[in-house]
Amino acid sequence: MSNTLTQSDITQQLEQLEYRNLAFIDGQFVPAKSGKTFDTLNPATGKVITQLAACEADDVDIAVKAARRAFEEGVWSKMAPAERKVIMQRFADLIEENCLELAVLESIEAGKPISECFNVDIPDTANTIRWHAEAI
Repeated sequence: MSNTLTQSDITQQLEQLEYRNLAFIDGQFVPAKSGKTFDTLNPATGKVITQLAACEADDVDIAVKAARRAFEEGVWSKMAPAERKVIMQRFADLIEENCLELAVLESIEAGKPISECFNVDIPDTANTIRWHAEAI
């Protein structure tokens, strides 16, 4: 991953961004049960980024039940540690491979400087995932 970032890179990435604005529950992107949404704003500009699913208690209950079911089924919890390690390392690889997109998204959503997101936050996230993969 190169730590060189140009205005052209950033502009191109901004133009290509697609915002997933639904809740991810039980392996699927779904709207809030109520159908409600809320605006998420770019704190640097005050402009609306997108509208997100406004999940409430019912949505949380569904998500928690799905997570409990997945845990009890053992898809992850009973997987061999070596297999979990490989998956987590692949996750870290994907974070690195998509560093620019993730950095732009973080910068817009958090109002942070893009260089900090690109050179610090996203690489640190990948490194943290790798550390946990090794800890398995």
